[in-house]
Amino acid sequence: MRKATINDVAEYAGVSIKTVSRVVNNEPNVREATREKVTAAIAKLKYRPNLSARNLASLQSHLIGLIYDDPSLYEIAGSGYVVRMQQGSLRACRSANYELLIHPCDYRSKSVGSELKTLIEHVRPAGIILAAPLSNMPKIVRVIEAAGTPFVKLSPGTRNDKHFAIATNDREVSAEMTEYLAALGHKRIAFITGHPDHKAVRNRFLGYKDGLRTSGIEFSQELVAAGDNSYGSGEECGARLLALKNPPTAIFSANDDMAAGVIGTATRLKISVPGQLSVAGFDDTSLARHIYPTMTTIRQPLATMAEQAAMALINRSRKDSPMEGTDIIPSTLQIRESTGPAPADA
Repeated sequence: MRKATINDVAEYAGVSIKTVSRVVNNEPNVREATREKVTAAIAKLKYRPNLSARNLASLQSHLIGLIYDDPSLYEIAGSGYVVRMQQGSLRACRSANYELLIHPCDYRSKSVGSELKTLIEHVRPAGIILAAPLSNMPKIVRVIEAAGTPFVKLSPGTRNDKHFAIATNDREVSAEMTEYLAALGHKRIAFITGHPDHKAVRNRFLGYKDGLRTSGIEFSQELVAAGDNSYGSGEECGARLLALKNPPTAIFSANDDMAAGVIGTATRLKISVPGQLSVAGFDDTSLARHIYPTMTTIRQPLATMAEQAAMALINRSRKDSPMEGTDIIPSTLQIRESTGPAPADA
């Protein structure tokens, strides 16, 4: 069956080709009745705009790039956060008839700068969403700046940046989780840190310390283990913490993968969760809901964050509107089965 063209849509709707183009590109100054008529024709004929033709006609790209750390490079890939970033970015792009280009890369590679430079020169995106930890890498930021491409930093870990960013309240909500565990009677609350390249994850450790202080619990370096955001590191850190002479009764991990590793270690050691050990994570990936027991965690609104980042870039490309400061989208506690009162003999 022949694909519908812009001419077919114009004829079906009884308008000019230029009017169809303006509706497809979401341009202003189109009467609502006309816009509805053209939109109905597009749906009826299943018309899909030709991306290259649109870009040529409007002298700008209708493409947003999502650049992130490749999860497949890790021993046990945790792709939940990537899926949610894609979902949010796609929602914004589809609503505006833009396309989304996803580009995983190894931020540790010496050639990552030239890789991104070549990508930008080839596809000429209207804007780039730069996810952590790439959003923390000066050499990567400089490459995008040199290309003159607008970009939004996602979870850069700092709010004092000259570039527009969208983040969540990592530190504040991590303090809230620590205070929640303390309110359950836990006095020895351990924390598993994430990869040091992720500044936002580092803020979660600061929040943990804030929560201890607010709860009147003295911080102990003995109760801190260094993970790398992977399930395997959660297993190893959990084993080390639980082998202490006076082990913790609660372990809070900087992400869900590591928290799941702690639960796995506790199960192997026949330590009841949450009867003898409470475990909490951060992110609220699908793993947190499907593991047993279901995981108490912090829901990071990553899809919403990515959606707003994409819309900021799309709006800027249409109106050349400024993008300044940092927008904060709060995270929230999700209380499930993996946390409970401190054991009576603690």
